[in-house]
Amino acid sequence: MKTLIPVSFILLVSLPWTSARLRWKNTRFFFAFGDSYTTDGYNISAGVNSPVPDFTSANGLNWAQFLGNAYNITNTQIFDLASGGATIDAALVPPFQPTVLSIVDQVQQFKSVLSQKPVNAIWDGSNSFFAFWIGINDVGNSAGWTNITRPEFYTTLMDRLTTQLDELYGLGARSFLFLTVPPTDRSPLVLQQGQQASTLMHTFIAQYNNELLLTLNKFQRRHQSTIQDMVLFDTQPVFNMLLDNADALGYVNITGWCTAYENGIGGFGLNTQVDGCAPVTSYFWLNSLHPLFTVHDILARAISTRLSA
Repeated sequence: MKTLIPVSFILLVSLPWTSARLRWKNTRFFFAFGDSYTTDGYNISAGVNSPVPDFTSANGLNWAQFLGNAYNITNTQIFDLASGGATIDAALVPPFQPTVLSIVDQVQQFKSVLSQKPVNAIWDGSNSFFAFWIGINDVGNSAGWTNITRPEFYTTLMDRLTTQLDELYGLGARSFLFLTVPPTDRSPLVLQQGQQASTLMHTFIAQYNNELLLTLNKFQRRHQSTIQDMVLFDTQPVFNMLLDNADALGYVNITGWCTAYENGIGGFGLNTQVDGCAPVTSYFWLNSLHPLFTVHDILARAISTRLSA
């Protein structure tokens, strides 16, 4: 049994990079891979310049969109390949629907279209970040499985993720950003299942995040002379700070949500309020699993600060 490193502590410390860093002000292209916490509904198979429908799980901009809008200081172009419900590989952890594109599928989309560096996406390794926020569904969908051993199963997932990093590296990717799995053990979806479920999920998330840290360390060491940057941003302190200080920050409910908001009303403004609910900004969760756009805004600001340091 591996000894777990306290992830919330470790990930605040920079990993031992040896090459010149790519900073946010010098980033021209930002390629995002992930699940519902990241997707904006962009469908690259419809064309590189196909419109972005702004279909998010935040009912407003998500973290990647905030990076491309509010915190975009050099006209960085965002290409969001994420798919709601995604896992690393559907063959290892099936998503909720077979049409969901896993990280493996998303990387193949990148390889098929964007690796060719089409017009409006003429990127190179010196000016492009490849960002991943994945694992929420890998941990959650497999939480009830009794035929696997943890954290060894998460090591298997990381091995598969590494093959995708190798693919991107082979295509010229040199700067990577990873986000850890947030404390979804504190989401209404898990809390409604009882304390035991929440405690188990907390343990599983810590194990997964620890395996992610170890994996990225190994990947960086293999390519230490050529990798520009590999940032592992810990989402746990951001989420926990907001949840732990709910009263001071004005959240009226951090264990539930207002059902009038859960499916969206065409996008929220900061002053949106409907009958029977507090103002939308008074809630942390849009629904049982997804935080509101206000949380994504704070997260994006922290990420942009980290990439600019």
